[in-house]
Amino acid sequence: MTTYGLIGYPLGHSFSRKFFTEKFEKEGIDAQYLNFEIPSIEEFPKIIESHPDLRGLNVTIPYKQQVMQYLDDISPEAKAIGAVNVVKVSPQLSTVNSKLSTLNSKPTLTGYNSDVIGFVNSIRPLLKPHHQKALILGTGGASKAIHYGLTEKLGLETLFVSRTAREGMITYDDIDASVLKEYEVIVNCSPVGMYPHVDECPALPYEVMNEHHLLYDLVYNPLETLFMKKGAAQGATVKNGLEMLHLQAIASWEFWGNQEKL
Repeated sequence: MTTYGLIGYPLGHSFSRKFFTEKFEKEGIDAQYLNFEIPSIEEFPKIIESHPDLRGLNVTIPYKQQVMQYLDDISPEAKAIGAVNVVKVSPQLSTVNSKLSTLNSKPTLTGYNSDVIGFVNSIRPLLKPHHQKALILGTGGASKAIHYGLTEKLGLETLFVSRTAREGMITYDDIDASVLKEYEVIVNCSPVGMYPHVDECPALPYEVMNEHHLLYDLVYNPLETLFMKKGAAQGATVKNGLEMLHLQAIASWEFWGNQEKL
């Protein structure tokens, strides 16, 4: 049976397995989707070696950057972003004689990024002409795709926000009314507020937000995070990352080379 899967750690919050398993059943596709919860990226080669029917992987926290060292090729966009969240596994054929070919034990691994596709297509309908600048909360692998999407695909100016002071970034302590007046789009790329820590949210002066602000949370469990609740209470437009996940899952299927419609 053809196998697809997800690598990351931890995977208790994973959306992908449920999504693809339901789609395979609905479409009558002879495939399975497995979770590979690995505590170290060094275990990645073992997954490839022990699953010869593997044809594609999704990659989540914390391996979107670390997995790149194991790949044979990376798409130009994923290189520009600096993170991979989709891996296509292509088996290699070795010709034994003119009439017989066998599968080589070492497949070719190609990396792509579907985060940017899902995010751009999800947030684009919410953007207004006054949305010119965006704050990106967090500096992990997902934030790189969000930065790329906002700047290269949507034409916004971005500024990263980190818990610690770093060159080219600001900290949460730096965010005040004047900053939020200038940066009216705020994208949370951090895990703050994710289940089970539903009573947490990024440290922002929510009281100065208004109807001009757009708050987008990559977190989708819970569906309405405290970050979103506090923004909505001030009149801001808010959205979670569930639609983004659906869109990037479909993009993953296409990257893996499948034509069956999801």
